[in-house]
Amino acid sequence: MTVERTIVWVHGDDLSPNSPPLMADSGVPAVFVFDDELLREWKISLKRIVFMYECLLELPVIIRRGEVAAEVAAFAVGHGATRILTSRSPSPRLAAIAEQIAESSGGRLRVEVVERTPFVKTARKLDLKRFTYYWNAVKNDVLGSQGE
Repeated sequence: MTVERTIVWVHGDDLSPNSPPLMADSGVPAVFVFDDELLREWKISLKRIVFMYECLLELPVIIRRGEVAAEVAAFAVGHGATRILTSRSPSPRLAAIAEQIAESSGGRLRVEVVERTPFVKTARKLDLKRFTYYWNAVKNDVLGSQGE
């Protein structure tokens, strides 16, 4: 019987110690990659980067920086893993990165998405670039009439 080795890929949409992938397979190596391209394209502020870094310090992850698909794949290969657990994100960018990991490895690496209970369910298209835009779109769904 072959035991499949696993790593966890933590991304910016799930910086929680209660992240389902971290909880699903605790004790396995986990990685977070600061996405250079995303930081540059979205002009992420230093304040936001520091906030994310401080969140990451609370998690059992190795922090890397660079091209996410390549870094996650290298981390998996370095740990002899073939299975990568991550959490669902509404970001199409993260779905594309997951596909890129599987394709670039020739199918040797498999990315499994672990569902998490959504913070809020909404049928509206959400702008995820800034928390304020997101919050203004969903606060009434979360707080009801108290959000007004």
